[in-house]
Amino acid sequence: MKKFMLTAAVIGSFILPGQAHADVEKYSFDKAHTQILFFVNHLGFSNSQGEFLDYDGHFMIDREAPENSSVEVTIQTASIDMDDEEWDDHMKNEDFFHVEKFPTMTFKSTDVELTGENTANVAGELTLLGVTKPVTLQMTHNKSGVHPYGGKYVAGFSGTTTIKRSEFGMNYGLPAVSDEVQVRIEVEGFREDGEAAE
Repeated sequence: MKKFMLTAAVIGSFILPGQAHADVEKYSFDKAHTQILFFVNHLGFSNSQGEFLDYDGHFMIDREAPENSSVEVTIQTASIDMDDEEWDDHMKNEDFFHVEKFPTMTFKSTDVELTGENTANVAGELTLLGVTKPVTLQMTHNKSGVHPYGGKYVAGFSGTTTIKRSEFGMNYGLPAVSDEVQVRIEVEGFREDGEAAE
């Protein structure tokens, strides 16, 4: 689930330094600097990487109560990219993402638990192939501040999680192709007010 899963990232809108511009802030994804990646062991030879290129959503940061922050992401499954056209086509068919029947997958957070000065666990529900399961992202807040080019206020996060694809009904190739899917998200978001104030 190469560029998937978030991602997200997406995400983990929580610990931001500086004076609050508002108690709750909404951020939109900077898609040029946001990646939703996944890695799957392929026959024991390698951990093959994939990603999703088309997604939408936002994250909310509650500075006064970070545990109330949230993220929502909708990913277009047909946007999967394995760097190989034949492989892409296979991932889109009934063996894997069955994109004609299930054109989207979604992640919606349900809880944010702070685990350190710059880290949090973001729990949520992932819906894939029509099946919804709980997933927890381990998030790190990298940096927040005014972008040096353009003057917008930006928040950046990195996150990881591992899911079992069989839990969503994706069983093709097991066990030769790993059941466990490692997900990594890299997220940058613009604060939607567009202002550069701290």
